[in-house]
Amino acid sequence: MILFRKFRVLILMVFLVACTMHIMIDLLPKLEKRATGAESGDGGCQCAHHTGGESQGWGKQRARTAAEAGWPNKHTLRILQDFSNEPSSNLTSHSLEKITTAGDRADSFRRMKTSAGKADDHKPLMGDASGGRTVPSRAVSRLSRLFEHPLYKVELPPLTDDDTLFNVNNDIRFYPRATGNQGWHNEDGNEDEEEFSPTEEVTAESYPNWLRFHIGINRYELYSRHSPVLDALLKDLVTQRITSVAMKSGGTQLKLIMTFQNYGQALFKPMKQTREQETPPDFFYFSDFERHNAEIAAFHLDRILDFRRVPPVAGRLVNMTREIRDLTRDKKLWRTFFISPANNVCFYGECSYYCSTEHALCGKPDQIEGSLAAFLPDLNLAKRKTWRNPWRRSYHKRKKAEWEVDPDYCDEVKQTPPYDRGTRLLDIMDMTIFDFLMGNMDRHHYETFEKFGNDTFIIHLDNGRGFGKHSHDELSILVPLSQCCRMRKSTYLRLQLLAKEEYQLSSLMEESLLRDRLAPILIQPHLQAMDRRLRLVLQVVAGCIEKEGYVNVVEEDLVGDTATHRGPGHR
Repeated sequence: MILFRKFRVLILMVFLVACTMHIMIDLLPKLEKRATGAESGDGGCQCAHHTGGESQGWGKQRARTAAEAGWPNKHTLRILQDFSNEPSSNLTSHSLEKITTAGDRADSFRRMKTSAGKADDHKPLMGDASGGRTVPSRAVSRLSRLFEHPLYKVELPPLTDDDTLFNVNNDIRFYPRATGNQGWHNEDGNEDEEEFSPTEEVTAESYPNWLRFHIGINRYELYSRHSPVLDALLKDLVTQRITSVAMKSGGTQLKLIMTFQNYGQALFKPMKQTREQETPPDFFYFSDFERHNAEIAAFHLDRILDFRRVPPVAGRLVNMTREIRDLTRDKKLWRTFFISPANNVCFYGECSYYCSTEHALCGKPDQIEGSLAAFLPDLNLAKRKTWRNPWRRSYHKRKKAEWEVDPDYCDEVKQTPPYDRGTRLLDIMDMTIFDFLMGNMDRHHYETFEKFGNDTFIIHLDNGRGFGKHSHDELSILVPLSQCCRMRKSTYLRLQLLAKEEYQLSSLMEESLLRDRLAPILIQPHLQAMDRRLRLVLQVVAGCIEKEGYVNVVEEDLVGDTATHRGPGHR
């Protein structure tokens, strides 16, 4: 009997020792962080407002000390490996996010006027768009000389209320509901959100940069040539704290919607291939990967061509643990996180193609590059119309599209609305040149703002399949131009300018892309390919002029006050 009692006491002591060891293991990271904080002079403060906006998420926040050079440690690995099997993990993240929501809203309103004021004081030509990257100084900037050229100073027609996407009274109070963004609204559906509204008169100049970008959209452009709002927005894409992450529905490949501290949103395309990887020649255009660096380069190319039809895009290095996994409420997304055999954090999400463990996106160890494209205004506020591209490819392994077999196809297009009047056909030619310079064969649809009817520009969205090949030029992309033999004079003169040695498209792109934080964005072969393709475009136009005459090919759009844009009835 005495031996049995001693055995029970022994078992109880072993159990207590085991519990004590588990508690100490769990507390060890916090104790290390407290000790580190004391040594650095912050008294071991565990405040949530440290620079960088680190989120605790559902797991213990690991101490980031010099001793952690070998991350991920055993404690973090154990948590992450159990992530997909722990439903309660998402609830913890959800509750933490709800607790911090009210404070984030109040903070964002307090910062709103300050950030807008700073943006107005900072007006560089290409800006500090990288959020901190400095560009090597040169004796003469080609980019600056380009933007000083008369072709890049042509004025727009005077804007009326019908020419602006939004009619904003600068004297009205700004309320979150005015944006139509659900992120502004109280999650519980009550009216307590009013207490977070500004207590003073707020003008349009004090709006967050993403909203000022939306307000600046008009019939002719997404943004003006030297807009300080654009530079400030590019910086926001890189520096604003991410507050929530969700997968974007639809599409063939994984994309994430990221919401920032100032309630702006952007589309995140993660890095899938290195810059040196070229699309294999046997790959079909519809099975190629989308590239994050192609989205960044497309924005800069569009700006250099003076189209200004690509929404602002910037590259950003994202922490997959703190800025995606710990912030998402999307169970389908967080269940796909795992640790690779190389001890890197990986995930794959859900999509039509390339969303599996074989095509997982892995960090180093949890850092991943990606492009962030600013959202356009909510569709409830500014409806967009989707059009089928007349020169859309068949997206079939054996079938060809009608334009590939009918040399007179353009004549049919010219007789079909909206291509039978206005400038829509010329916009298609601009988009064709834009895509050919990138090598983008994936332009199946395009969008326009519904408010402006048929007399507006084409929005150049979704450019991720550009810059896949540099050793091959896909001449079929130029078929619309060779069939129709039509082009704006302003576009033609700018292309001739960019082909000159003193400007040179590749050098301008290289200089412009240095502003991005992830530079270099394109390797030299891709830059050189753009120069080669530009010469091919000019050769096609020269052939059209020789065949049909200059006045029948080059459309005059640089005469009079209306400059780059003609009236609705002009052909």
